[in-house]
Amino acid sequence: MIYQLKKLLLPGRPFFLKSKSRPMKYILLTILTIGVAATTYAQADSANIFFQKALAEKQAGRKLEVWKNLDKAYKYNPNDKAIVTELADVLMGLNKYGQAREMYQKLEQLGDRSPTLYKQLLTLSFNTKRVDDAIMYADKLKKADPNEKVGYYLGKIYYDKDDYGEAIKYLQAAEKEDPKNAEVPYLIARSYADMMNYKLSVPYFEKAINLAPEKNNWIYELGLIHYAMNSDKDALKYILLAGEKGYKKDNDYMENLGIAYMNVGKLAEGLAILKDILAKKPSDLNILNMIAEGYYYSGKYQEAIDYWDQVLTYDKTNAQSLYMIGLSYQKKGEKEKGVALCDKAIEMDPGLAVYKQKKSMPGL
Repeated sequence: MIYQLKKLLLPGRPFFLKSKSRPMKYILLTILTIGVAATTYAQADSANIFFQKALAEKQAGRKLEVWKNLDKAYKYNPNDKAIVTELADVLMGLNKYGQAREMYQKLEQLGDRSPTLYKQLLTLSFNTKRVDDAIMYADKLKKADPNEKVGYYLGKIYYDKDDYGEAIKYLQAAEKEDPKNAEVPYLIARSYADMMNYKLSVPYFEKAINLAPEKNNWIYELGLIHYAMNSDKDALKYILLAGEKGYKKDNDYMENLGIAYMNVGKLAEGLAILKDILAKKPSDLNILNMIAEGYYYSGKYQEAIDYWDQVLTYDKTNAQSLYMIGLSYQKKGEKEKGVALCDKAIEMDPGLAVYKQKKSMPGL
């Protein structure tokens, strides 16, 4: 037997054992499968090790270490929902919104269709100005849970798109969903105001301010809305209130406050404010004109003449100011001089002739 075996193993003679075992191809495939499985198990094992480290770091409150370990776990096993969920959450906590959004989208790919997930994706898309995605996730969220509140998000998106009809529709729905959200009536008010429908905007401004009385800029806007509506008393009321609530009293604010005082007949208060502004902006023709008009209405015609003279110092071709100087002289009793100046102004600007018979100017 030994002799025969040696003979079979002579050089150049192939040796094949006859047996009933499986073909070699199957054996190799089995070995490969076992190897892949072993690698997969090893990767899953590594992913779990880093995942557990991340959870321990989470308990210790070390967000950066949590992120580092979860990132390693994800590389070993990117399809583990627990790992992806934790990674998405820690990225949110680190304000890495773009990466967090990708992880939440990954969860959807892994089969998560929960309202919680869609709410996160809606909020992230909304806050990062991905408006089309926000609209899509609002729809998915509403389908996942019809009780979820999406009206505010959609209303704000359509307001920013200048689509005021859609904005008002969703914002009115948002009022029912969350009646304590002051920004909802404010955005409705702004939608109407942007369409110059001031009358409809006022009650929504008032509702917003009642909900958020600290919003001094909203109060100021309401004052300007009343000014545009010629509701002079309310304009003054809300402009003053905005200042009391801490609105910045810059030149624009003070100028509007001065005008508001003058519009309700409080000329002394208005003139005092405008003269303070003029000290900072001595060649502001608009301020000079308003002060001159204030003195004109106060019956102080010489003071009015003096300020319109200053306008002419800066702009000798200003026919309107010259015309008003002429009217002021006539009011003072110097009719001949006044008429001559008015006629000269009309020569400079023939359009002023229409006011000659009225003895006034538009807006005065």
